[in-house]
Amino acid sequence: DAVYRWVAGCFMLFTLMSAIYIVAQCAQVISFRTFFVWFQVIVNPLSVGGWMMVWWVWFRLRHPAWVPKAIAILTVAQMVTMAFGANLVNDAVPRQVGMAFFVVSVVIRLLLAALLVFIVSKGIRETGTEGWLVLPAVIPMGAALFENELIVFHLMGVWHFRGVTILFVEAAEMMMAAAVGLLMLLRMLQSVRRQREMALDVKQAQAVQRFLIPKELPPIPGLAIETEYHPARDVGGDFFQIVQHPTDGSALIVAGDVVGKGLKAGMMVALLVGAIRTASDMSLNPQFVLGVLNKRLMRRGDAQATCLALRIGLDGQATLANAGHLAPYLNGEPLPMEGALPLGLIDGAECSVMQFSLAVGDNLLLMSDGIAEAMDAEGKLFGFERVNELARSATCAAEIAAAAQRFGQEDDISIISVTRTAVSQLTIAQTLEME
Repeated sequence: DAVYRWVAGCFMLFTLMSAIYIVAQCAQVISFRTFFVWFQVIVNPLSVGGWMMVWWVWFRLRHPAWVPKAIAILTVAQMVTMAFGANLVNDAVPRQVGMAFFVVSVVIRLLLAALLVFIVSKGIRETGTEGWLVLPAVIPMGAALFENELIVFHLMGVWHFRGVTILFVEAAEMMMAAAVGLLMLLRMLQSVRRQREMALDVKQAQAVQRFLIPKELPPIPGLAIETEYHPARDVGGDFFQIVQHPTDGSALIVAGDVVGKGLKAGMMVALLVGAIRTASDMSLNPQFVLGVLNKRLMRRGDAQATCLALRIGLDGQATLANAGHLAPYLNGEPLPMEGALPLGLIDGAECSVMQFSLAVGDNLLLMSDGIAEAMDAEGKLFGFERVNELARSATCAAEIAAAAQRFGQEDDISIISVTRTAVSQLTIAQTLEME
């Protein structure tokens, strides 16, 4: 946040001024005249201008846009007029000219004070409480612009306390520091409250996602299905749905991976799962389902997802449509699918389609790229070679997921293992009767 740089600059300037004051007080290196030249000509104008920018940035003010430039111009003008008007340059100018510079410096300081009041009043209108908390510190800072005049007229321009001299500007600086500290504390408390609200939102999103991503699957005749789902964060971007046809006994399996991670990806998962359920009520045709999902993602900014839809009949005949997702593994070997664009890029984009048959005992693995993208502490990827080896040797989906997690999970991991089992003739006959 840029405001912290402005605050740090004001504090460093005040620290530098204090250090020079100590040197002038305790040593002969710097005279008091030199200190007051430094203070009146450089430190005080820069300090006032710096604090004005602090509140301009703190209140996130944007209009009128000329205010920062006006602060810079008036600060430089104050430095110049104070140098000549206060006769701090060893009588380099005639008295009449010095008086003219002094009058101009008074006008400039009045303009700075008015601009400071304008910024704080605008901050009060914009933020309310924060602006009112700043006001008690801004009033002495505005008065510090006329510290010399206050001292001349004995109007509390300086305090003496137990042998310590406190200038008006020093008191104003300390009050500014106190105001910043209080506002930063309030900002921290607001941040903690927002973080708690966000944590609650994430927990609620987790609960919704647990409902959307099924852990327990209904028994489907002819298929033994095992699933593993491990999000990389609290909310994942992988998704899958398994739907059984109510009459012909076929099953539709849809699996995908939303681009991105976290809560935003989780919201897109909820959208796609709802679309899958809506589409499957009308048809279990894989191409039709992916077409519906593609339309749902169009015109949603950078919302894209890789996805595949697989329909397996009771007789083992399978139709697979793929939109940029990792090709499934049949008995440990990847299916030779043509490439296709992910969902959400082009309206009406065609997906790659293939048909094949599953014999009894055949195993089909559907995986997300989170397994291949696992990364160890040295930055090495798990890679597709290890994925291919696991697809051939692993006995269950949990074994593959565990291997990738041990290596170093970086992305969501989802695996669906489908094994075709024998179906009795009685079950087939009952299904045909239902049709």
